[in-house]
Amino acid sequence: MGALIGLLAGLGAVLVLWALTEPQWRPARRGPRTHRVATLLAGAGVQGITPAQLVGLCAASFAVAAVVMTGVSGVAPIGLVFGLMAAALPVAVLRGRAATRLREHAAVWPDAVDNLTSAVRAGLSLPEALIQLGERGPEGLRDAFVQFGRDYQATGRFHESLDLLKDRLADPVGDRVVEALRIAREVGGGDLGRMLRSLSGFLRDDLRTRGELESRQSWTVNGARLAVAAPWLVLLLMCLQRDVVDRFATGAGLAVLLTGAALCAVAYRLMMWIGRLPTERRILA
Repeated sequence: MGALIGLLAGLGAVLVLWALTEPQWRPARRGPRTHRVATLLAGAGVQGITPAQLVGLCAASFAVAAVVMTGVSGVAPIGLVFGLMAAALPVAVLRGRAATRLREHAAVWPDAVDNLTSAVRAGLSLPEALIQLGERGPEGLRDAFVQFGRDYQATGRFHESLDLLKDRLADPVGDRVVEALRIAREVGGGDLGRMLRSLSGFLRDDLRTRGELESRQSWTVNGARLAVAAPWLVLLLMCLQRDVVDRFATGAGLAVLLTGAALCAVAYRLMMWIGRLPTERRILA
């Protein structure tokens, strides 16, 4: 038991140290998985954290939870299963934050587009219209447009500032608005005001419809989460009874725990897939 705890603690320490001391000058090789992690971090609005550091955090969560639960229950398989759950916790938090951020942006984009339309009709240039959103735009989008104003004033390069704005927003609706403004800047858009008004109306209709669907879907999501969490809460309470949890200290007990965890994960993903709503992808990123 002591050897297992030492092994888990050593593995977590090595992974954390590797994530923190990785050379920054070495060019990053981004595969599909690394790109997905970077996209998740951008969608959650997290800055200053690299994919390697996120992996290190997951490894540290695994090591800490595994050691703690092994010490509490006295059964290594239980510590291993709860460690795996803890390792997935940072990713789950980021996904929840990204979904919340996307909903918040969707709720304020119609007002932002209306504000932008009014600025264009008032005769402001496109850079000025975007900069003023940092002061008069919706609260949830102001920081991104304030940074756009700083980038544009520092470089005077409109297209590069738009690219940085898209990266900060990490939003499909923001991609469409930015690309429309980019085209209008390049070729001259006499119908820009009409296009923005149409886009605002479409966004409001989509927001109203999605709100109704999400209110009906909420019971499915909450039911799936409760069904998955209930067995493990029971197991957590059982850890207080050593004579009960000692049955999981064998190879068969480990197989039961891992099989139950896999079935819970598959059932949860299946229920979420059945009750999912279509989400717009960033096709212009």
